Amino acid sequence: MRKITPAVLVLLYSINLMAGIAAAQAADPLPSWNDGASKKAIVAFVDKVTKEGTPDFVPVAERIATFDNDGTLWAEQPLYFQFFFAMDRVQALAPQHPEWRDKEPYASLLKGDVKGALAGGVKAMIEIVMVTHAGMTTEEFEQIVKDWIVTARHPVTKRPYTEMVYQPMLELLAYLRANGFKTFIVSGGGVEFMRPWTEKVYGIPPEQVIGSSIKTKFELRDGTPVIVRLPEPDFTDDKEGKPVGINNHIGRRPIAAFGNSDGDLQMLQWTAAGPGPRFCLYVHHTDAEREWAYDRPSAIGQLDKGLDEAKAKGWTVVSMKDDWKKVYPNETQR
Repeated sequence: MRKITPAVLVLLYSINLMAGIAAAQAADPLPSWNDGASKKAIVAFVDKVTKEGTPDFVPVAERIATFDNDGTLWAEQPLYFQFFFAMDRVQALAPQHPEWRDKEPYASLLKGDVKGALAGGVKAMIEIVMVTHAGMTTEEFEQIVKDWIVTARHPVTKRPYTEMVYQPMLELLAYLRANGFKTFIVSGGGVEFMRPWTEKVYGIPPEQVIGSSIKTKFELRDGTPVIVRLPEPDFTDDKEGKPVGINNHIGRRPIAAFGNSDGDLQMLQWTAAGPGPRFCLYVHHTDAEREWAYDRPSAIGQLDKGLDEAKAKGWTVVSMKDDWKKVYPNETQR
């Protein structure tokens, strides 16, 4: 009999270990989800639409799933992350604008007074975003975003923003794609703010990202063709704008939609109104210990009308506190 060396034993052990891990993953595609009603609803829907020869079977080409980003795929408190980017841009651009020291909302931002800067409401926020997101080419803006996303840290958690994505939702994206779904981001955030990093973080390529946009124009600069970003809003991909954006960019009604706020309500309504099997899910922020707890009165990510409609229509509502074993990828699972 041929003698089994220690090296061979280690190899066999490694092979068995990897096979065990693969089997466990295949048995549970959503390991960060507790075995409750939400997880069962997701799995039941996917099983239903992928089972050939049944009335509910949906061809692969029609398996479209749309996801909001802020508050659905990554956190959004205490402010939308793109606004933190805009505030950092104000600091970076301030030396070129000495007049900002005495002009609101910039004067407050430069003093670190975010509340004062936002006293002007939506108008002030739009002005800050327009000034900090325009005046450069699309390639220049893309590089600015790439540089920021790898260096910036959240003011509360001190984590990189890309480490504040939700592990259960990453698993859900992968699970849907493994079952023939094409996953899209449909966000009120800036489309060109998201596209530089969504493929690496979520596995969603730039062409499958829909978001708000500013106007652009084509120019020849020193003989080189460029697209220049202008300080004018073009399209707002929020509320009623989300179904419009989906229709314009995808051309198919989703069979599954995922959101967390009233800004996503119309996307879920439009998804649910289609023929055949449909799935709508709200992420409900109920975990003040591991994340934040908020819904109806919140200035950021308000979930009021959507929460009522989800209950009335039987949509799935995920409780972060009760349905998720972990929130962030680098968090210890409970």
